[in-house]
Amino acid sequence: MGPFDSADPAAVAVRLPRPSRLEQAVEAPHPKVAEALETLGLRTVGDLLWHLPRERRVARQVAELAVGEQANVLVEVRSIRSRPVRRRGMKPLVEATVADATGVMKVVFFNQPWLERRYRPGTRLALYGKYDGRNSFKVSSHSETLDVGAAVEGIAHYPATEGITSTQLAEMVRAHRAAIGDVIEPLPAALRVAERLPDRAAALADMHFGDGEPGRVRLAFDELLSTQLLFARRRALHAAIAAPALDGPRRLTERWLADALPFTPTGDQSAAMEAVEADLARRRPMQRLLMGEVGSGKTVVALFALLRAVEHGMQGAFMAPTETLAEQHFATVQNLLGAEPVSAALLTGSTPAGRRADVLGKLGSGELSLVVGTHALIEPAVVFDRLAVAVVDEQHRFGVRQRSALDAKGPGHHPRDGIDSRSAPGDGRRLAPHVLHMTATPIPRTMRLLEFGDLEHTAIHELPGGRKPIRTFVASTDAERERAYERIREELRAGRQAFVVCPLVEESEALQARAATSEFERLARGELSDFRLVLLHGQMRPRDKQAAMASFAAGGADVLVATSVIEVGIDVPNATVMLVENAERYGISQLHQLRGRIGRGGHASVCILFGPKESKRLRALAEHADGFRLAEIDLELRREGELVGTRQSGYGEFDVARLPEDEGLLERARRRAAELLASDPELQRPENALLADALRERYGVAELDLPIPA
Repeated sequence: MGPFDSADPAAVAVRLPRPSRLEQAVEAPHPKVAEALETLGLRTVGDLLWHLPRERRVARQVAELAVGEQANVLVEVRSIRSRPVRRRGMKPLVEATVADATGVMKVVFFNQPWLERRYRPGTRLALYGKYDGRNSFKVSSHSETLDVGAAVEGIAHYPATEGITSTQLAEMVRAHRAAIGDVIEPLPAALRVAERLPDRAAALADMHFGDGEPGRVRLAFDELLSTQLLFARRRALHAAIAAPALDGPRRLTERWLADALPFTPTGDQSAAMEAVEADLARRRPMQRLLMGEVGSGKTVVALFALLRAVEHGMQGAFMAPTETLAEQHFATVQNLLGAEPVSAALLTGSTPAGRRADVLGKLGSGELSLVVGTHALIEPAVVFDRLAVAVVDEQHRFGVRQRSALDAKGPGHHPRDGIDSRSAPGDGRRLAPHVLHMTATPIPRTMRLLEFGDLEHTAIHELPGGRKPIRTFVASTDAERERAYERIREELRAGRQAFVVCPLVEESEALQARAATSEFERLARGELSDFRLVLLHGQMRPRDKQAAMASFAAGGADVLVATSVIEVGIDVPNATVMLVENAERYGISQLHQLRGRIGRGGHASVCILFGPKESKRLRALAEHADGFRLAEIDLELRREGELVGTRQSGYGEFDVARLPEDEGLLERARRRAAELLASDPELQRPENALLADALRERYGVAELDLPIPA
């Protein structure tokens, strides 16, 4: 008789999850372990179960161990004893004879005499340590185990810290194994069945005690689905917001493109402007990401978008992440505008009070058409009369509050000349501005879906005509270093200029400033003593930074010694040499952007990277000039685990998802997210309630609880 054949349904045992059990505190055997658990953030049973193993190490057999090898073994204790050590202050050693099916060996435990009582003969142990070749195994970590399958599937290894080992964590997880049944299943059953995924509790158990990969795929799907649901909701929310429809004729922009712009746009620039123009003509806010190489002409596309606002009688704002970059953008905009009578101003934290008051007054009255500045532009004191287009540079994404602050800067109902009254909602509500995000970091498609899934994407691959290729070399020996300085001197004698970029010691502007200052002084006394040097770093006063950049740009200095503050925003066509110290400390995209500071004129240029020749990242830069190809290589190297520069974090925000390996899983998650929200935009149906709760737990409630207008 089957379990459901009973006449009394109440007799069937059904175990329902009780999530409250997961909130129980984890008990530590002694204070040192408790402190270690606190360091790892493992306070509850749930925290412990979601502390996932980083890898699985296959256990070696005793007969296979090689001298000096660090390995895992699964063995059974045959005998065990402790013996005193002559050295004063040391606890007795514990020696045990252990065996598996292939052989017998001795193992040694240091400073743990109590193990003689704990690991009695017949106990199965999972050990990790070093085999010394004298049939002796010195134990680094250990735990009792009944998991005979681990010999084939591997032993789970957990992120640990001082005071607790991976094997101790594994032991604690095993002690709370039953609590895995209290984990809530957030996915609707129909979706899980359609995707052929195990339930969440089974996936978690597999990660800890099984093969690991089926469970990882399921949990990775959860992570990727969460991001895609959030992006899909953002897209839906923005699609429901009104924006001014900038669909009038190209009077100003046509004249600017034909007469003021000092060059003919490339095909990619023209295609990007067409895409932007189509977005601006709609009555919902543009949300587009514009990617392009350093020097590919993204600013031209940005200015086109801003001028579309101006020729409709509205305003544009160009926001940059730093004052240095804002100042450079303002200078570029003024240069590109030529003789066009468009009023523009710069607004940063360093703008004098009198000038600031004048700019704010003209923004509020509508007298000022364009403003370039930092994110201070979205502070409450800054009020626009009719902001229609905002350009946000260098991938600085807005969170919910920032995006709301930007939306609040949009125009009210102003049916003035050039504004079609259809653009406004008609009820006095403000309109949201169109937003163009820009980045000089080429982003592979996988990462665009993952990190910018709520934005439309446009890429500029072509470089403007006349740009010369940049030859890149990796130098590591003293002879190569001396040749590099001689190469710089050759260029300087020919009337060219050079950048020397100082090492990114760590993410500290003060340390970078010291490094740059020391190198500046050393070069001025040594290899480049015959030339004019100028120093630039982030700790300098804004006035001094501006003076240094102006001097170098005007040819008043031959060499600019700087930190990576020059990564963006400095345009000196006469600069033909880039020398980067300790290049291995930087990531691929940052080095590629630094390299893009040269080769902007009509002369051949050279980039010299001081660093180890075995670095795959440095070799990639020497072999490839295309930023999009480099971005793909970067992602592949991340998967391989090569150490990356500190500025290239951000791709590892998941516990279990792996990219680009999980790109197919990401595509599946994206499709399912679109299907879910198409049928249930608010995730209010009963079958989606637990999924909505999981999203709130992961991301908070701000965006998820905003109703999507019909």
